[in-house]
Amino acid sequence: MTTLTRRTTLGALFATPFAAPAIATPWRPDRPIEFVVGFAAGGGTDIVARLFARHLEPRLGQPVTVVNRPGASSEIALTYVARSRPDGHVIGLTNMPSFVTVPVERRAQYTLDSFAFVGNIMTDPTGLMVKADGPIRDLADLVRMGRERPEELTVSTSGIGTDDHLLMVLLEQATGARFTLVHFNGAPQQRTALMGGQVAANTVSIGEYAPSPQGMRYIAHGGAERSRFAPETPTFRSMGLEIEMYSERGIVVPAGTPAGILERLREAVKEAAEDPATRATFEAQFIEPRYEPGPVWEARMRRVQGQYADLWRRQPWRA
Repeated sequence: MTTLTRRTTLGALFATPFAAPAIATPWRPDRPIEFVVGFAAGGGTDIVARLFARHLEPRLGQPVTVVNRPGASSEIALTYVARSRPDGHVIGLTNMPSFVTVPVERRAQYTLDSFAFVGNIMTDPTGLMVKADGPIRDLADLVRMGRERPEELTVSTSGIGTDDHLLMVLLEQATGARFTLVHFNGAPQQRTALMGGQVAANTVSIGEYAPSPQGMRYIAHGGAERSRFAPETPTFRSMGLEIEMYSERGIVVPAGTPAGILERLREAVKEAAEDPATRATFEAQFIEPRYEPGPVWEARMRRVQGQYADLWRRQPWRA
């Protein structure tokens, strides 16, 4: 009995090093992914989501369905994402800078800590657009009218705290002009207001304007250099104004998403964003691809939020 016990024990000891290690199975979604967008269907943010969803689906093995929850500068949509079950089946598309400014300007229902950052996927300069046959010929005309008749000229934006809105905040600060701002839920409504004469100008990104410019004309944009998608349009910097403004879009999931799920989503988003086919799809819609890994993107967003918080303390932007 003693001999059998010793042999059994020795056999177990020698067998242990050769036991097959357990291999974790990579996470895969088991139902469709809900891709939540905070602006109306047909606008620039919605278009980016629908284009990217096409390239994300084969990498996750499930349909990626865009769901529009417009309003409150994406706070409604992002709050929905933040409160969703952190199981990888609800993802949200952020829109800079409202993603970081909403919690600065009011007690929002989310903070940056409400999310895990998957990755940024694109960038798009923000600019000013007028009717092609209207009285405003260039930026100098717009600024002059805004100085001579303060708050008489109306300019539309896609919402309080958005890139469109903050561009006008910076323009007013830089030039002393004053405008009455009218906030809409997306680019389609802005286009209708401009062409109908309800507003004198729109603030809108190149990606929203360039695909269908009929009857409209850009007079300036907030890129660091001229855009390949609107090469004839000057930048604010080229006209002596220290203004840069972009719309950026990235993907977040609820905080508390398990590490394995988060890592798999990051891999899928990176693969989709860097795929030449995705880049070609974006560029065909005048959208500038720009992938940024989740941790790097998160660190930058926290720095940028600090900068906007300083601006808000010095001079809160008005509605």
